[in-house]
Amino acid sequence: MRNVTQASQTYSFSRRAMMLGVGQGLVAVALAARMTWLAVAENERYRILSESNRVNMTLVPPRRGWIVDRHGAPLANNRTDFRVDIIPDRLEDKDRVLALLRTILNLPEEEMDRIATDLKGAAGFQPVQVAENLNWEQFAAVSVRLPELIGVAPTRGFARSYPAGPAVAHLTGYVGAASAEQYQKTKDPLMVTPGFKLGKDGLEKTLEKSLRGEAGAKRVEVTARGKVVRELETRGDKPGQTARLTIDAGLQEYAARRLGTNSGSAVVIDCDSGDILAMVSMPAYDPNSFSDGISHLEWKMLSDDDHVPLMNKTLQGLYPPGSTVKPMNALALLMAGVDPHARVSCSGAMRVGNGVFHCHKRRGHGPLDMKNAVMQSCDIYFYEMIRRVGYDAIAPVARMCGLGEKYHLPFDTQRYGTVPDSAWKLKKYKDAWTVADSLNASIGQGYVLANPLQLAVMAARIGSGRHLQPRLLMNGPAPLAAPLQASPEYLAIVRDAMFGVVNQGGTAGSARLQVPGVALAAKTGTAQVRRITMAERGSGVLNNRQLPFKLRDHALFVCFAPADKPKYAAGIVLEHNGHLIRNLDTPLIARDIMTYMFDREAALKSLAEGEPTWGGDIATRGAAQAAAFRAAANAPAPGVGAATETSATQPTAAPAVEAATAAQNATAEALGAATASGNGIAQVGSTESQE
Repeated sequence: MRNVTQASQTYSFSRRAMMLGVGQGLVAVALAARMTWLAVAENERYRILSESNRVNMTLVPPRRGWIVDRHGAPLANNRTDFRVDIIPDRLEDKDRVLALLRTILNLPEEEMDRIATDLKGAAGFQPVQVAENLNWEQFAAVSVRLPELIGVAPTRGFARSYPAGPAVAHLTGYVGAASAEQYQKTKDPLMVTPGFKLGKDGLEKTLEKSLRGEAGAKRVEVTARGKVVRELETRGDKPGQTARLTIDAGLQEYAARRLGTNSGSAVVIDCDSGDILAMVSMPAYDPNSFSDGISHLEWKMLSDDDHVPLMNKTLQGLYPPGSTVKPMNALALLMAGVDPHARVSCSGAMRVGNGVFHCHKRRGHGPLDMKNAVMQSCDIYFYEMIRRVGYDAIAPVARMCGLGEKYHLPFDTQRYGTVPDSAWKLKKYKDAWTVADSLNASIGQGYVLANPLQLAVMAARIGSGRHLQPRLLMNGPAPLAAPLQASPEYLAIVRDAMFGVVNQGGTAGSARLQVPGVALAAKTGTAQVRRITMAERGSGVLNNRQLPFKLRDHALFVCFAPADKPKYAAGIVLEHNGHLIRNLDTPLIARDIMTYMFDREAALKSLAEGEPTWGGDIATRGAAQAAAFRAAANAPAPGVGAATETSATQPTAAPAVEAATAAQNATAEALGAATASGNGIAQVGSTESQE
């Protein structure tokens, strides 16, 4: 048995005490180091976390930048928006408050369900939207009853406004609430902030980054349980940048009104700078309705309309350009060595192989030189001359003049059509180019497709003699365009022929300007959209009045003025117009639009005389159409509240536009293939109107 002495016990205790002391010291050092780290290095982090527990922040949607015309007139601006929200944390007696709001604002059942759902999922301090775009009477009615509406917050904000309405719809586009997909993609809390809207179409969408601005913030002090204690200072929003366009707002609205009841488009370009002064597609939707929240009924009316108001026809519409390409073809023939004085005798028809190609004038024009062939829009002349040189000599000049070209413009979608040639057909159809292909292309039919902007650019380039590039944003002086690779002498011959179309007995005498000292140079065009068989020609070709809307001819027009020193050029396309109503046909529409540039009072007087015969201005016709559609659908009239009939999720125009453009593509390609077959049975000729 081992004896334990007093000395050994003392030594063992001292050693254990030392080890314990060292351990305690190490723990103390570690705690001190940790406290120092938290107090110094992590001070800012925990200060922010502490502040976030004490203060909750609600984003304030920024005011969007304006979109203005070249003179500063607003195309899209911001108006005062009266809205009502509920702060869930402040809400007392929810059922009674919601019942009162329903009575005061005339809210429908679906809106009440939506509000109840939003309240369940909202944070205590996060506002829940009750209604927006209220009128002053509704806003005041809520404000005076606030003592009974504990937790309700009426506020004044800003909402997007488009003063010209449908006249600028396809230009500016519209704004709307962010979709769930957009929020999931960005995780930006601004996307789910009540009242925030972003660009959905047009310039509103493509210029979103600069137009949006920076959000403000409203700060409130809360308890640990989220109870609001007091409101703190608010950080103001930073408005978005103003976008200045080359558009002339007055001309834009005038052109939209002057198109009347047509389904079509008009583009006006400055021949010195390439600035787009007007770019109109009609009919159109009201962007104010889309921005406020379009009703299901209005959406259905727009979707079902065979005039496709949801489609931007200036950039997305593709059409056979018809005889509007004949001046350009004449320029190509001159560049290929054709004598402008050489004559071709037109008998009204031309046989090629086993096919027959017709002129629009059944009895023919007789012998014609180049100028008169353009003036009278003789098909046989261009059939014969282009058969001689081959269309491969024409296609490069068509591209030089702007057909088939995609322009650098701030739009997501732009369809640039087709300028065919032998290499294109071989690549696309694995088939050789034929004489029939050349003949159809020579009169702007067959495979040739262009959009209205390209036709306006074609007119501007021929008129100016320069390779103008269209521009829409005023970002400094326009660069000087290079001259076209064409002889000035040849261009003068073509311009003279276009002068004769209007002023020397050509096909557009009714387009003559009534402005002293200003002459218009132009070219008419008609494009068929259906096959005309030999059997129908034998029994009598049906005229446009006998055909349904979708089978009528397109009417087209290109022009510039003054003819001797072009300043403005225009391109107009009217879908299925059929030349049926004189003051709604292209020559008189072009005359009035160009008159506006030189004599505004005369142009407005002409519009005032014609507009009542079309059913009134755009707003009047739109209201009548909506009333008729509502009556046909047996729908109740819209209520007083802005939220009445508003869809919970805003539709997008994309599906309707895609369907329309797909159908148009299919029709154009099928018609092109048929008319280029060379058998003459499916031959598509032109049907120019003769003045």
